[in-house]
Amino acid sequence: MATSTTETRTTFVIRLMGAMALDPAIYEEIEADRSAIGQALAVVVLSSLSAGIGALGYGVGSLRGVLFISSLALVAWLTWAVVTFQIGARLMPEPQTRSDVGELLRTIGFSAAPGMLRIFGVVPGATVPAFAITAVWMLAAMVVAVRQSLDYTSTARAVAVCALGWALALGIAAALGLAFGPTLQ
Repeated sequence: MATSTTETRTTFVIRLMGAMALDPAIYEEIEADRSAIGQALAVVVLSSLSAGIGALGYGVGSLRGVLFISSLALVAWLTWAVVTFQIGARLMPEPQTRSDVGELLRTIGFSAAPGMLRIFGVVPGATVPAFAITAVWMLAAMVVAVRQSLDYTSTARAVAVCALGWALALGIAAALGLAFGPTLQ
């Protein structure tokens, strides 16, 4: 375990890069490191803030709009995480699946790393590609995170769990956005 501040930052950056590169070994390391929960939370918060800032490219031109989109992204991630845990660990486990909520939260927290690139949505003309590419990338990262943390031998099972969880979370986020969101001008 790293002891100096510099080593901790380097480890965090290496984990971010590994998570974005879909490196199963990095996800295994994160799963095993109980102290990585703070780092995982930081990734989720940074990803959510990036969504809010990137949404300026959609015409969300107020601080209130940025904060709302950031909050909605955070709620969507949390919903996705909870639904995925329930589906993956309770409804569709493999015989060797042994996981707790902390292991899954750490790994899928880091799977939000590609979402930090949504900040580039603020660039005119880059909003839709930034959000579309990072959404697919985050889904792929979530598949690796779920496969590793739930000890799946089948990538297809991890894909099914993540796709179902993603669809349910997106539906909930869309409903919340329509019900409580600011109007885009």
